[in-house]
Amino acid sequence: MNSHSERRGRIAGIDYGTVRLGIAITDVARKMASPYENYTRCDADRDAVRLRQLVEEEQVTMFVVGLPVHVSGNESQKSFEARQFGAWIQEQTGCDVVFFDERYSSKLAEELLQDADLTSKQRKKRRDMLAAQILLQGYLESGGDGVEDPGPLDD
Repeated sequence: MNSHSERRGRIAGIDYGTVRLGIAITDVARKMASPYENYTRCDADRDAVRLRQLVEEEQVTMFVVGLPVHVSGNESQKSFEARQFGAWIQEQTGCDVVFFDERYSSKLAEELLQDADLTSKQRKKRRDMLAAQILLQGYLESGGDGVEDPGPLDD
């Protein structure tokens, strides 16, 4: 595992959005990710307060922010925004931030929720935090390696 994984504390996964953040969190042993909450964004000050509360209440020492990239591996405008947001999280919380390829996490979350026979409203309440769980669990299963350049998906 990399140096990020050597610090004690939980990891929080963030499914970045301009309106909502899906948040997932690991157990203390960093083996399993669970959905935590959907946070509706307010303004920079209140968002920072909420993330610092999360760090304190849950002993978070690291954030994994989903990096939305195209199938080709090329980054998008949303990737750029997610990277800016990750830098802001690090500045606001003092926690390490890494990025993880989140291709298809929201789509998979939606499929899982549809399979559970939930209403559209029920799915919407859960989708972002489930997407965060999927990306965070993927990060854990990858051995805790973030991505600088996700690259294309294999054919």
